[in-house]
Amino acid sequence: MGVPYVPIVALVGTDLLKRRDDMVIAVDPFDGKTKSMVAKALRPDVAVFHAQQADRQGNVSCGYEAEVVILAEASKHVIVTAETIVERLTEKEAAGAFIPGIHVDAVAHAPFGAHPAGCAGLYGPDKVHMAQYVGASRDDASFEEYLRTYVLGVKDHDEYVERFVPRNWRQTARAAGG
Repeated sequence: MGVPYVPIVALVGTDLLKRRDDMVIAVDPFDGKTKSMVAKALRPDVAVFHAQQADRQGNVSCGYEAEVVILAEASKHVIVTAETIVERLTEKEAAGAFIPGIHVDAVAHAPFGAHPAGCAGLYGPDKVHMAQYVGASRDDASFEEYLRTYVLGVKDHDEYVERFVPRNWRQTARAAGG
């Protein structure tokens, strides 16, 4: 939004300030008494997220309502992977949140790009793989092995899909024209 901070009334009274140095309690300058948490605005260098559909001009349909529009507006650069790429996408055609191409730097076609998480309306999370991920995240050595296997150990997205996305998902997508 281009502001240096954002007030967050709901967080007053929590212990969040014990763990965060980017938030403070502030008094409302208009009434002089109401307290709110004030969070420093974030300006990510790059935001990367997956969507249901996009066009080559960068217009994106996320398929769900979310803060991705705010993330896209706040970030210096935005990269979107999408299940499908269409010739042209308008806000009226979008399902869920719509991000106009003016906020997007690059779009890449990546079927099953949300795996092992789900993609709204298309496929749910891969619970077996998510359990592996959670287990691997418990210590550095396990997580490094996870990265070697699932991220660094594949040559490209197509190989990842072939090796790790459940076959029944791929068959269902092909039958639906995906």
